[in-house]
Amino acid sequence: MFKKFVLTTVLLAIVQTCFCWGFFAHRKINHLAVFLLPPEMMVLYKPNQEFITERATAPDQRRYAIAEEGPRHYIDIDHYGKYPFPELPRKWSDAVAKFGMDTLMTYGIVPWHVQVVLGRLTKAFREKDFSRIMVNSAELGHYIADAHVPLHASSNHNGQLTDQKGIHAFWESRIPELSADKNYDFFIGKAEYIKDPGAFIWDRVLESAAESDTVLALERELNKKYSPDQKYSFEQRNDVIIRQYSTAYTKDYEKMMNGMVERRMRQSIFAVASFWYTAWVNAGQPDLKPLVNQKFSEKDIKEFEELNQKWKNSNGKIIGREE
Repeated sequence: MFKKFVLTTVLLAIVQTCFCWGFFAHRKINHLAVFLLPPEMMVLYKPNQEFITERATAPDQRRYAIAEEGPRHYIDIDHYGKYPFPELPRKWSDAVAKFGMDTLMTYGIVPWHVQVVLGRLTKAFREKDFSRIMVNSAELGHYIADAHVPLHASSNHNGQLTDQKGIHAFWESRIPELSADKNYDFFIGKAEYIKDPGAFIWDRVLESAAESDTVLALERELNKKYSPDQKYSFEQRNDVIIRQYSTAYTKDYEKMMNGMVERRMRQSIFAVASFWYTAWVNAGQPDLKPLVNQKFSEKDIKEFEELNQKWKNSNGKIIGREE
């Protein structure tokens, strides 16, 4: 039954509109992060790598079902002033006290939500809860990867303010789909313990914010050199003809960015594995071998299928902000 769920998810992912890193990249990041883990964790993660890979997209699927999911994926940090945004408290309670919950939810909460899910994963390790370890590992990977996307830290998140609509999916979906498997170097090393996860994820968000202007400026510059018929091409996917950024335009843009997408993917993979490792260490490094033969319960499988069904019935329309 679970394999059927996975297969259904994969098939649907091919035809649905992608958000955040894009389904391809999110799955790639989670999949590769497993290889950075120490043997004591690999013993559990490697047999469940397929689940962790496929479940990486679940937070995006929830965006088609519940409004409160959206803000967990981004932060329009430029709303709070100028870089490095000293007016925005990094501690959640201080930020709520200063700006109010409604404002924070309006402009995004990804650096805080990463820490919430890290706490859930740590608790799951401590309690040796197989299902919660797997689910929270997969979903933590998603939010961490989102924090590494420059346009997830900008109010001009899809170029809608500068007549560049579509640049979001261009950067995080089209480019890795064309280049990751063929050209990127994913030999990264090993996961490391993160002493201050809050400071770590805020640093990644600030890097994203700093790079967002570059992402937009370079595409504006490249756009001047291409006519519309050169900038776009039409490709067939599952018997559907779609308009897409042309291969030539995509490669020129990636070259102008000097490897930014590859660099942020590599950083995402390292961060995901290191957060998993940090949760395990903070939980006391429990022995995971007794969990290796555990399976997902009928309740878990039902939950997965219900989420998948809601996504399937959404007609491709998310609730809340679209990228």
